Amino acid sequence: MAGILGKKIGMTQIYRENREIAVTAVEAGPCCVIQVKTADKDNYNAVQLGFGESKRLNKPEKGHLKDNGQYRYLRELKIDDIKEFQVGQKIDVGMFKAGDIVNIEGISKGKGFAGGVKRYHFRGGPKTHGQSDRHRAPGSIGSTTTPGRVFKGLRMAGHLGARKVTARNLEIVDVDPAKHLLLLKGAVPGARGGLLIIEKAA
Repeated sequence: MAGILGKKIGMTQIYRENREIAVTAVEAGPCCVIQVKTADKDNYNAVQLGFGESKRLNKPEKGHLKDNGQYRYLRELKIDDIKEFQVGQKIDVGMFKAGDIVNIEGISKGKGFAGGVKRYHFRGGPKTHGQSDRHRAPGSIGSTTTPGRVFKGLRMAGHLGARKVTARNLEIVDVDPAKHLLLLKGAVPGARGGLLIIEKAA
């Protein structure tokens, strides 16, 4: 299996060889295979996993999940060989071991509407020479006649965070199959309780 779904619990620290290591605790799985997609029928091979308990489901969701449980999150993972997977199969953290390298995908913390200084680390304007209201302003955003417009993609104030972020090549420090826990070296995207997709790095 290429990966698993999980939930960020929070950060802590552990000590290894007289060294302090910052780790993120992640509740990974158990996940259930809800659907297996094949190249013949769907034009690609993938496995749809369910994770997290849901208290309420509408009728289409219940029909899709059938008798496999009530899951809050459904995500697809593309897989080359799907022969060893069938609907209802359980997947847990047993697929990982300490020392493995993984990529973690999540939704970053939303910061709302932010200015250029916070969003892109702009320096701001001068604090002297009569500049009383330019301290956090972006400065010039373009010239006049040529090109006579503002280029697309110009860095400006706007919505910060709440987007898909992938942290690559994080090391698994420890695995606890009994509690479905992974300890990952360093930080992972998102807030506590956020959904994560944990995939083995290529």
